[in-house]
Amino acid sequence: MLASIQRHPVPIEAFFRYSLVLTYAFPEAVLKPLLPSGLMLDTYEGDGFLAIALVQTEQLRPAGLPAFLGRNFFLSGYRIFCRFQRTDGKVLRGLRILRSDTDSGLMAFVGNLLTHYHYRKCLVETRRTQTELAINIRTPRGEADLSLFADLGSILNSPPAGSPFPDLPTARHFAGPLPYTFDFEPESGSMVIIEGVRQHWLPKPISVRVDHCGFLDRPPFQGTVPRLANSFLVENVPYRWKRGVLEHLTPGIQGAS
Repeated sequence: MLASIQRHPVPIEAFFRYSLVLTYAFPEAVLKPLLPSGLMLDTYEGDGFLAIALVQTEQLRPAGLPAFLGRNFFLSGYRIFCRFQRTDGKVLRGLRILRSDTDSGLMAFVGNLLTHYHYRKCLVETRRTQTELAINIRTPRGEADLSLFADLGSILNSPPAGSPFPDLPTARHFAGPLPYTFDFEPESGSMVIIEGVRQHWLPKPISVRVDHCGFLDRPPFQGTVPRLANSFLVENVPYRWKRGVLEHLTPGIQGAS
């Protein structure tokens, strides 16, 4: 019963005041075991990618309701870039969510009831000026604590030092969010597919200094040096998630990763 409810059954609308996305490169062997059945790692020259999305979300509500009934909250999410091949052969590019944190207890409860996004309640402090954005996130056991500083006045001409991407156009392919979010539903042997629709998505490459990221200090990332592959900021973006769609996997795909 719960599995059928968690398929994102209601289309959702929201407004992103801003979304800061950091993408880290990891060896394929680190990320592949984190993907469920039916998903393939999205790679570039031998690297897989994990994104941290930090979003000031406003007016989130079921589609069709007036904006003033929506909820405002902060969201941080950890996602892997991946691909899914449908039974008709079409390949969809998207994300598999590992963890989500929010400063809203209501959002954590409702989010876990209606999705597979693994919400947890956290404490968030943000400080923003015309040229700076500082974000500090504290989680109950420190497992996803995060502290960073973004220079909003810096417009980069190339990816960060050490990035596997040769230029910004290539880096934007892994800047998120991608059109689809996926998760495997073992109860039905199916993939839950959620399509997002965005407007005015104009990512701006900026300089970011990460002082601490507890999520990447823990297994399976512990012992592997993450490489910051890109860091993009977008602002004032209307966003919509369609109702989740279920696609049954063939027996040969179930159990594979």
